[in-house]
Order: sequence, then structure tokens, then C-alpha cells
Amino acid sequence: MAEPLILITDCDLPGDAAERTLRAAGLRAERAPETSSATLADLGAEAEGLIVQWHRIDGDLMDRMPRLRMISRLGIGYDMVDVAAATARGIAVANTPSYCIEEVAAHTVAMIVAQGRALPAYDRAVREGVWKAVDARPMAVRPSRTTVSVLGFGRIGSLVARGVRGLGFRVLVADPYASPDVVRAAGCEPVSIEEAIAAADILTLHVPLTADTHHLLDAAALATMRRGAVVVNTCRGPLIDEAALAEALGSGRLGAAALDVFEAEPLPAGSPLREAPNVLLTPHAAWYSPEALEDLPVHAAENLIRYLGGEPGAAIVNPAYADAR
Repeated sequence: MAEPLILITDCDLPGDAAERTLRAAGLRAERAPETSSATLADLGAEAEGLIVQWHRIDGDLMDRMPRLRMISRLGIGYDMVDVAAATARGIAVANTPSYCIEEVAAHTVAMIVAQGRALPAYDRAVREGVWKAVDARPMAVRPSRTTVSVLGFGRIGSLVARGVRGLGFRVLVADPYASPDVVRAAGCEPVSIEEAIAAADILTLHVPLTADTHHLLDAAALATMRRGAVVVNTCRGPLIDEAALAEALGSGRLGAAALDVFEAEPLPAGSPLREAPNVLLTPHAAWYSPEALEDLPVHAAENLIRYLGGEPGAAIVNPAYADAR
């Protein structure tokens, strides 16, 4: 019997760690040279598994891969996979939730502190010859008098909350799936999403991108925030209406933002965020460290190895897929 075939639809990471990991486990691995539907359908006709980074995997493509059993995503988010379509077809979908928890949490806390303490503004002022501690920007916070609202209390959100709690910030947590007792045990206050947004001096996002969370921070939500508040996003770009955010920053209603993710990536040259005041931008880099880069393709491959081998441990996000098999 031929070894199961795993097709890597797309991957911009260096090296071939995913292929090597799969082959060491006795699986065949092939990387698509490009991502047209015809090419993927042809190469994937016999595939029992996919590894996907950014390419959209919809029900039509799944139907052209009749042997497909699992889709493993290179990363934490999985909005590029039509999970409902996969579930209806009995196809498991997995992500790689643990490869960069520390990195994203550290990047987020760094952004919170950098903007909360006005570090970019101070840096610019010094370079421009201005040496005034109180004039560089109107807000440089005292943690004990500052509220950080954390939307989402999963692996990363809970670690961010612990980090800023350790610095003395008051922390509100909004997560309908988190036990209020668990939130309180972490020294945080459970609140609704609306309460968290309205009460935040600094708001940080750690929720999955779904139809319900798309533009979670739109013009109406931003209008409920405190004047001078800071928005931090290291999660998914489309959680925020970027035009509304740029307008709120430009008008002075919001004090600052720190963004690692965007609705379109790379960030378009004409994006209003490039010209908005007090914005700290990084290039979807919160996940990165040499260790995370090494772990990511291996974790994605190991999902498939475990699943196809009948072992527990794959990070399946749609357990209801089994009902359709």
C-alpha cells in the first residue's frame, strides 16, 4: 500500500522541515509549485492531508480532493479554511496553537508598554532635538492607575494578562468561553466585551477571526472608548475597521495604536494607518523567533502524523467533523 500523500499548498517559510518531518514518519510529501485551483486539485487528487499557510481552502477545492481527511494550518488562525465546509465533509481541521505563545505575548506586552509609556514619541522628540519629558506626548501611564482590557483569554491572551498584571496594571477580561472564576483567580476582572472596550485605557485583541468578530472594533465600538485610549492588535487584522481606526487617531479621539496585523498584508502603501499619528507598526512579526520558525512547520506536520496514525494530540478545531464521517 502506498504511503498517504500530504500536499503543502503554500509556504513562505525557509527550508523543508515539514517535508522532512512527514517523510521521516513514512508519509509522502509534495509542495505545490503554485496555488491555482487546477494545480492544487490535480496534485491533491490523492492527498489525505493538506498543510496550508495562506491559500484559501473552500468547499469546492475540498470536493476535488476526494481522499482528503485533514487540513493542518501553518499558524494559529485558520480563517483561510472554510471550517464549516470541512466539518460537513468529515474533514478535520487543525492549527498550530503552541508554537509562538511566548513570542506573541511578549510582543503584545512590549507594544502595550511602548505606547503606554510613549516610547516612540519620546524617541522621535530626542532625535528632533527636543529634550522635554512632559511634552513628547500627553499620556505616559502609571500602571496602577491604568486599565488594560484583554479581549480573549486563551493561551496568548491569558499570558498577556499575567504579564501586564505583573507590572501593576488593572486588567479586565472579556471572553464568553472563559470561566469567570478562572479569570478572577488570575487577578483579573471578568466583564462583557462592550464593558471591556468602553473601560479600556489600553485595549488588546486576542480573539479568533470569524464572521462574528470581523470588524469587532468598528466606528461604533471605537466611539465608546475613552478619549486617548490605546488599541493593540497582534491577532488578526480584520478584527479592526482600519479606516475607522485611522480616523479616530487622526481626530485625536484615540491616543495611539500598536499593530502587527492588518486587513491586507503587506500593509498597502496607501493605507491611512501609515500617516495616522502615534501608530507603532510591525510586519506581522509577533510570532517570530528562531525557535518559533523551527517549530511551526514541524508542529503542522505532526498534526497530520498523529491524526493519520490514530494517535491523540492533533490540535483539531472542529471536533464535530467526526459526526459527518
